[in-house]
Amino acid sequence: MSNESYRSKNYPSQRAAMGAAKVAGTIVFLIVMSWGTYSQFRIEVPSKHMAVLIKKTGKNITNGDEIAPGPEFKGVQKNVLTEGRYFYNPYNWEWDVIPQIEIAEDKLGVMISLTGEDLPYGEFLAKNDDQGNPITKGIVEQVLKPGRYPINPYLFKIEDQHTPKVIEAGYQGVVTNLAAPLPKTANTLLVEENERGVQQPTLEPGTYYINPYVTRISLVDCRSQRFDLAKNKDMGFPSRDGFWISLDGRVEFRVDPEKAAEVFVTYNDETNGDRIDEEIILKVITPNARSFCRLEGSNSSGREFISGETKVEFQNRFKKAMQEACEPLGIEIIQALITDIKPPEKIREPVREKELAIQQEKEYRQQISEQVEQQKQATEEEMVKQKQALVKAELDVVKVTIEAERQQEVDLTKASERKSVAEYKLQAAKDEASAIMSLGKAEADVIGFQNEADAAGWKRSVEAFSGDGNQFARYVLFQKLSSSYRKIMVNTADSPIMKIFESFSAEPAPPTTTPVKTEIAAP
Repeated sequence: MSNESYRSKNYPSQRAAMGAAKVAGTIVFLIVMSWGTYSQFRIEVPSKHMAVLIKKTGKNITNGDEIAPGPEFKGVQKNVLTEGRYFYNPYNWEWDVIPQIEIAEDKLGVMISLTGEDLPYGEFLAKNDDQGNPITKGIVEQVLKPGRYPINPYLFKIEDQHTPKVIEAGYQGVVTNLAAPLPKTANTLLVEENERGVQQPTLEPGTYYINPYVTRISLVDCRSQRFDLAKNKDMGFPSRDGFWISLDGRVEFRVDPEKAAEVFVTYNDETNGDRIDEEIILKVITPNARSFCRLEGSNSSGREFISGETKVEFQNRFKKAMQEACEPLGIEIIQALITDIKPPEKIREPVREKELAIQQEKEYRQQISEQVEQQKQATEEEMVKQKQALVKAELDVVKVTIEAERQQEVDLTKASERKSVAEYKLQAAKDEASAIMSLGKAEADVIGFQNEADAAGWKRSVEAFSGDGNQFARYVLFQKLSSSYRKIMVNTADSPIMKIFESFSAEPAPPTTTPVKTEIAAP
């Protein structure tokens, strides 16, 4: 078969394969182009990052602008993109993905505005508009607390090495305003609020996130502190008789929290930083203690400081004088003690012996007084015991008398009760006897009346039998017997039972010798 005939026979299949290849190629091309376009337009901002947008097309900014005023201008835009996925035309936009500003836990951030108008001479604090946004260059008053912030680095410079101010317990924070206008009244220790200088109110213990360029906080220790007067080895004074008296003592003091600001301004020495306790000791405690000791000590002789009374009196005056001198200055004197007064050894020994003799004499006199008091007390105790015994005896007599009178009253009451009961019983017996007599009389009357009634009835009954009592007696007998006997059987007429009826017969029947059967029928 020739080549031409072969091509003509296979041409349709080749065209179909080529068409399929073109379609596949077109699809792949479209996919590649779509992926490329998607990748070019897509902005992926990962976690803890932000994207700074830069406009490549649009209006030109002026020479005085560091950043684009809006999205229609070329240059760096104010707003940034936070975490997420965004789509921007790469022809018009560029972007830079950078980490967000992160402030550590123990730090605070200070923002410095890089855009806006320049500040006048002598000012460094950026001014804000009505919404609180900086409109000038300079340091922003608000600070950034620990956390993450998507802040445009072209707008603000962040200083993150500053630490919060911590005021511990027992301290007060003295506030110095560094950015406010100068005070209206010059040469004053403390200024008014919103004026440059040291403020009267102080801060209580706590943690404060304050801009160190705007406000300075100085710590003043208001805890109790102690100072030994003999620390410098020169605390002493000449006595009235010319002897040098050295002493040792302890002064416990603290700064009044309400006057901490005034004390800080008065005694602060920049060479010691915020510590003013050394200055207080040097300029307040030591001069006042030395002044008192030399003025008051020179009024007494050396031997007077050996006795206890002078030392106690000197101690009391020392504490009072230190309080009067230091408290107006804002220093509170908690305790001021003279622990030891050391006169010269030449006068100490004889005066000490004399003092010991005086003390022994006082001790002996005290013992004598105590013995006298004990004797007096023993006598008084015995008198008290006697009085107590007498009182007890009188109480016993009163108690027995009261008990006898009470028993007498009880007995009289019982006798009176028994008498009343006997009288009640006598009256009751009389009443009962009278009732018995009345009852007996009534019963007798009833019996008499009954007898009279019975007699009257019998009388009328006898009259019914023509005044014959025997006839009436027979009638009664027959009446009584008729209810009990139905038949009476006798064998003879002279039987005993028949004898009963003979007394009622008018004419007794003659005796017979033949048995007669008599039957009496009950009516």
